[in-house]
Amino acid sequence: MANIIVTGGAGFIGANFVHHWRKVSPDDSIIVLDALTYAGNRANLNGLDSVELVVGDICNTDLVTRLLREREVATIVHFAAESHVDRSITGPDAFVTTNVIGTHSLLKAARSVWLDEGSGRPHRFHHVSTDEVYGSLGPEDPAFSENTPYAPNSPYSASKAGSDHLVRAYHHTYGLETTTSNCSNNYGPYQFPEKLIPLFLINALNGRNLTIYGDGLNVRDWLHVEDHCRGIELVLRKGRPGETYNIGGGQELPNLTVIEEICRAVDAAFAADPNLAQRYPNAPAAKGRPSTDLKTFVTDRKGHDRRYAIDETKIRSELGYEPARNFPRGFAKTLAWYLTNEGWWKPLIKRGA
Repeated sequence: MANIIVTGGAGFIGANFVHHWRKVSPDDSIIVLDALTYAGNRANLNGLDSVELVVGDICNTDLVTRLLREREVATIVHFAAESHVDRSITGPDAFVTTNVIGTHSLLKAARSVWLDEGSGRPHRFHHVSTDEVYGSLGPEDPAFSENTPYAPNSPYSASKAGSDHLVRAYHHTYGLETTTSNCSNNYGPYQFPEKLIPLFLINALNGRNLTIYGDGLNVRDWLHVEDHCRGIELVLRKGRPGETYNIGGGQELPNLTVIEEICRAVDAAFAADPNLAQRYPNAPAAKGRPSTDLKTFVTDRKGHDRRYAIDETKIRSELGYEPARNFPRGFAKTLAWYLTNEGWWKPLIKRGA
């Protein structure tokens, strides 16, 4: 039995990881530390046994130190972050505070309890980051590897790059046992409906415009969140301290292709289940029209990176990682979840998500 803190564990990826960890390590004591900002949701943890939610800010170093010491925690899995690029463009201060200062607060607490107090307890600080720290790729450029130079282009990615460097520094300077993973675009259950897939899916159900930046050909590597969680588990169990591992889904797709798959799948769902037309009468599919009628192209956003792609050779060869889902399979499961869990996302829409 081990004691583990999951920061941001009431958010999208963090909550999925908590569900995953409870399945694979049922005897572990899990403490979720989450400030429950707009993207954090208590309901994401429903149905989980023996998971304690501590509502608090990772910038509160005293709180983190107390939790580590009193609960004898030996593992931190750090998801807590501001992560929406559009929000970072209009309000970058919160991103620096949470992603840089917050991460440093956690590192200070971990160093204090695990190293300075001399407990000698084996420990691990795992930091969850993004492929956006590497910048943008051209059409023929090789995919991002762990050796790709950092070149962040948005306040969000710059703040995550800063936090990555701090984690690295605490390992090399103080000997803190750290690992970092840089992931590609996640999708799946519990994703707050500001990100592309849940936003466009819900908009298609409600007959709202599918607003596409630029030409829609910006390319992303799509990773189902459950595959991501399995990758993190492998890093925690077998990853070498001080190392970084890129976790990808192996599904490099233009945004426009993803949007068209959303439209196709929604139309197919309505054709298969006539009850959906009653539940979502404003959807084009409820009126016999294609969901693609909702596509609307607008001016590209500032600093919009053209292409991301992940070279996951290292985690495959060293740790045995392999994504289990291609995009059509992963999205079909995601669509089914959102259609089944309207009670989860509808309140978020009502409050202006």
